[in-house]
Amino acid sequence: MKTNVTFPSAGLALAGLLFTPDDHTGDPLPAVVVSHPGGGVKEQTASIYAERLAREGFATLVFDAAYQGESEGQPRGLENPFQRAEDVRAAVTYLTTRDDIDPTRIGALGICASGGYVPFAAQTDHRIKAVATVSAVDIRSLLVEGLGRTQGPEVLQAMLDQAGALRTAEARGEAPAVQNWAPESPEGLEEAPTLYREAQDYYRTPRGGHANSTNEWPLRSIDQIAQYDSYAMIKLIAPRPLLMIIGSDADTGYFSREAIEKADEPKELFVIDGATHVALYDQDQYVTPAVAKLTGFFGEHLTA
Repeated sequence: MKTNVTFPSAGLALAGLLFTPDDHTGDPLPAVVVSHPGGGVKEQTASIYAERLAREGFATLVFDAAYQGESEGQPRGLENPFQRAEDVRAAVTYLTTRDDIDPTRIGALGICASGGYVPFAAQTDHRIKAVATVSAVDIRSLLVEGLGRTQGPEVLQAMLDQAGALRTAEARGEAPAVQNWAPESPEGLEEAPTLYREAQDYYRTPRGGHANSTNEWPLRSIDQIAQYDSYAMIKLIAPRPLLMIIGSDADTGYFSREAIEKADEPKELFVIDGATHVALYDQDQYVTPAVAKLTGFFGEHLTA
């Protein structure tokens, strides 16, 4: 069953979808918060995972991040990592207030950029009893250092100069300057990294595109992103368990490999052979083993 819900996060109303098993009656359910990628919305890959986990007996909550999708916040599309982490905590808080959810059995799953935001939130939110990611990305490193850390420090300095100027421009009434998350067209992407070619194919085509996923983020977000580090304190998750799932062919796989190295036990890196970063969003041959692994993980660690 799918239910529309709304809950507050730092004074903003977030729009969510709560999935519950169709045959559920009786005792309060274990629950998993599922957080969407940067530039995504709740109806895309987050709902694919949430629906399938609900079939396995979990309540699952997906939501649009503040400033994005159907949730409140201006300017639209703002990507503030600290707000994104607060949204995860707010989703947990909402679940703890529901009579049909067991507040002692709540886990969280982050996909792509939320594979950074969820562990970041869980570092200090002990209500999250089990932490999992799929195709995790540290958004700061990706945007500031470039995929594979190919950008020099001068790139960040130029972006920060621009971010300050854009804040001033907005204060004068100008519309926020925005940048695309994914290329709008496949034209000229033949030599681009797999991540960007597949992001275009997922977000900007009927495959995964959604009207609420505008593909734009205000460029001045960078002055908040630059201060953020997804995994700096990842050791704080222990002794709660951490599972990070990647594809063997994902060009973002190094984020999860490095995070797992930093984390304390119990921890596991699970590699799905042949999968790329975006293939784990919606391709059944890869989503199915990922969901099976997540079902076992949450089933073990969100026990009564």
